[in-house]
Amino acid sequence: MRLRSFLIAVLILFSVQLYAQSTEIRSRFEMLDELLGENSFFDNHLTGFMLYDLDSQWVQYEKNSHMNFIPASTTKLLTFYASVLILRDSTVSFRYVNNGNEITIWGSGDPSWKYSSVPQPKLVEFFKPYNKINFSLENWKDTPFGYGWQWDDYYFSYSPERSPFPVYGNIVTFTNTNKVPVSNIPLFNSMLSKSDKEIRGVQRDFISNTFYYNPPLYINQFSTLPFITSPDLMAKLLEESLGKSVSLTKQHIPGNARVFKGGSIKPLWREMLQESDNFIAEQILMMVSDVLFNELNSERAIDYIKKNHMADFPDAPQWVDGSGLSRHNLVTPRSMITLMVKLDNLLPRNELMQLLPQGGINGTLKNNYKAPRPYVFAKTGTISNHHALVGLVKGNSGKLYAFAFMNNNYLNKASEIRREMEKVMLFIKENY
Repeated sequence: MRLRSFLIAVLILFSVQLYAQSTEIRSRFEMLDELLGENSFFDNHLTGFMLYDLDSQWVQYEKNSHMNFIPASTTKLLTFYASVLILRDSTVSFRYVNNGNEITIWGSGDPSWKYSSVPQPKLVEFFKPYNKINFSLENWKDTPFGYGWQWDDYYFSYSPERSPFPVYGNIVTFTNTNKVPVSNIPLFNSMLSKSDKEIRGVQRDFISNTFYYNPPLYINQFSTLPFITSPDLMAKLLEESLGKSVSLTKQHIPGNARVFKGGSIKPLWREMLQESDNFIAEQILMMVSDVLFNELNSERAIDYIKKNHMADFPDAPQWVDGSGLSRHNLVTPRSMITLMVKLDNLLPRNELMQLLPQGGINGTLKNNYKAPRPYVFAKTGTISNHHALVGLVKGNSGKLYAFAFMNNNYLNKASEIRREMEKVMLFIKENY
């Protein structure tokens, strides 16, 4: 009898706990629905959301998670995933064969050389024994601009051209020196002209590397602009940077070509994810293609990753570039959750959280989602009328959740969207 009474008591206690737990889950769901559902702020434009418990593997809440959204720069998470799988922990700067004091190289897409925001590969030391460098572009099977990029972004620093062996990040900076622009790349000082256009900085011609400024109106301290790449220009920039003779050649990569690895890829990941660097994202995708196929072809690399590593996504992404500059990219929130789960399985969780922007701490989240301790670790994505946030959120319970929060076709200011999103994320922090 005592045993029976004890078992009944345990069963009653378990039932009470289960009821309390289910009541709490239902209450949290209803409150999230008030923030995100019908008649909420997010009911006046297309919004998709999913919250997923990484440990229990249960969906906590979803809204329109099956619908496709323009992901903007959260596309970089797809590129990040591809590079973790293929590049692992190091960059591939170029491939080469040497013959005495002469060397032939094929660029592998590494964006690091002379790019101020990342560590530098030791190229000067490597090329020191060689008197002549032959530079081939026979492995370049892509275009300077990605599919669907906006033509009128051509003179903004966030939209530089892609290339096999970039120098200076394919951008040039003019500094106001005694009211005259002076380039950080000496070659471009001879390409500067005066103009009577109503501009206060330096601008570039649409179809040429002609830069111009208006002397009476010139007040900008710095002007950073992309330049038009070409084989001849790349050879000249390499000559100028390395102090070596560089000649163009049309030699194909032989089977015995060796690989020069520039260094750890983690600084590139950090810059791509935290600062949302479009150029680095595109070039990382080129390095992925190089390792897979010995050629630089972003479309081919994307197709490979989709077929071999994304076949189990609930919805196949329409993925067209490395950075998210293109509005042709489309992905569903639930596929983004699948991506975050895969990244969580590939990398130590703490490392993943450190690589992503942290709310109130760094990167593109430095001024948002502030708290005594960071609770949002996520990649942002913003282009006109579209804003997304995908990553991890930590509740006060200490549990970690993956989430995808995507907004398209709104007419509000982006700051209003972020403010309302922060209310949702803060609720998750305080109640999960």
